[in-house]
Amino acid sequence: MLMLNFSHPLTAEQLAQVETQIGQPVGSVRDVPTKFDPGQPFAQQVTALVDQVGLTPAEWQTRPILINPPALNVITAALLAELHGRMGYFPAILRLRPVVGSVSPRFEVAEIINLQAVRDAARTQR
Repeated sequence: MLMLNFSHPLTAEQLAQVETQIGQPVGSVRDVPTKFDPGQPFAQQVTALVDQVGLTPAEWQTRPILINPPALNVITAALLAELHGRMGYFPAILRLRPVVGSVSPRFEVAEIINLQAVRDAARTQR
C-alpha cells in the first residue's frame, strides 16, 4: 500500500493504526507538501501537486493507494477530482480525529473511508 500524505506528518502510532484497519502493511509513505497560493486558480495548483507524486499512468491505475487529504476542504475536493481522473476510481482516504482528553493536540486514525464504495452505494439512490 502506498500512502500519499498531503497533510501533516503521520506518526508511527498513526501508521500502525492504519495498518490495523487495512489489514496490510503501509509499504511506503510519500509526503507531498501542500501549500497553495490563494491568489492563483486551485485547479492548476492541484494538477502540479499531483504531478509531484511522480507516478506513471500505469502506477496510478494499478497501485493500491491510500490518501491522507489536505486539511483545506476546497483543495481536497479538487484533489479527489484530479485523482479520480488519473486513477479511474475514487481512492480510499484517511480520517483522523482528536484524541479525547489529550493535554496537547494529538490525533488518531478514526477510519479509512472507501470513497469508491461510497460512490457506488450512492448510485443506487438515482
